[in-house]
Amino acid sequence: MDIRHYIEEKEKRLSPHAAKSLETTGRKQPEDLDPLRTEFQRDRDRVLHSKAFRRLKHKTQVFIAPTGDHYVTRLTHTLEVSQIARTLTRALNLNEDLSEAIALGHDLGHTPFGHIGEAELNELLPEGFRHAHQSLRTVDFVEKQGKGLNLTWEVRNGIVNHSKPKGDFLTKHIIPDISLEGQIVRISDAVAYLNHDLGDAFRAGVLSPDEIPKEIIDVLGSTHAKRINTLVNDLVLTNENISGFRDDVNLCKVQIQMSDVVKSAMNNLRDFMFERVYEPEDISEQGNAARRIVKVLYEYFQKNPSEISEQNHENGLAIVDFISGMTDYYAVRLAESLNPGVTLGIEKGRGIDI
Repeated sequence: MDIRHYIEEKEKRLSPHAAKSLETTGRKQPEDLDPLRTEFQRDRDRVLHSKAFRRLKHKTQVFIAPTGDHYVTRLTHTLEVSQIARTLTRALNLNEDLSEAIALGHDLGHTPFGHIGEAELNELLPEGFRHAHQSLRTVDFVEKQGKGLNLTWEVRNGIVNHSKPKGDFLTKHIIPDISLEGQIVRISDAVAYLNHDLGDAFRAGVLSPDEIPKEIIDVLGSTHAKRINTLVNDLVLTNENISGFRDDVNLCKVQIQMSDVVKSAMNNLRDFMFERVYEPEDISEQGNAARRIVKVLYEYFQKNPSEISEQNHENGLAIVDFISGMTDYYAVRLAESLNPGVTLGIEKGRGIDI
């Protein structure tokens, strides 16, 4: 029995609701199986070795061009999401390899300058822009010189469905067909960014710890570690009936949920962060500079499409692929070369890190 068969046999002991690599819906282009790795493990490795994944280290999470070394980047965010998702799927006896592959790939299509860059592209494009859809497009059509990574359906489904609306996203209206592992990545994304963005807001001087509402602190905790511990433990305890570890439970629950008390506190924290951090950053000096940069790049390549690689020129998609794939640094340098002075205000930084 080769190693892949051994792992696939172990997967049979996962929760009845876990995704099994041997039962994958498959790839768009069929491939021979690997002797060492399951299909989900192969997807994880393909994402990890992609150029888009490498570029995440120079993409903004929230705060643009910070001078401190400890601010979160899109890459460190992705690794934190992966770690939280792996912890949850392991604890709930689900497929850890699938959750890791989705988590590592979920932000591959994100723009430079974080959600500010995404918001500007969304306004510029007639059809709008959503980074989750661009992440799927990146793994399907952009990577490997347009050939794509040919990932399994389950990983692609988790990537394209990871985004969340404002407000309570853990409603009873579950996304059709999304796996439990995909749901866990979707939640892990919020658990990660709410906590590390809060830390960055403290570093930037945008918030102080005593400004967090007391009702949030009382439930989630007063430190980064306590808040993540509260959220992760609550998710495990609330959903333990899907794990398959016990024989005396009803295994019909197929949506990941949180307890009402902890979910309310998390939603309140999310609303607080939108009001005090995310939305103010949109209209900050750096935020306005980031919007100008994205607009200059978009308008320039609309007029000069031949300066982009010839692949994917249909419907202007090459422009979207090119701009969304840029790192912050590359976007700044290129925009400045095209329109000197447009980057004014982008590199003021946030002072010395703490």
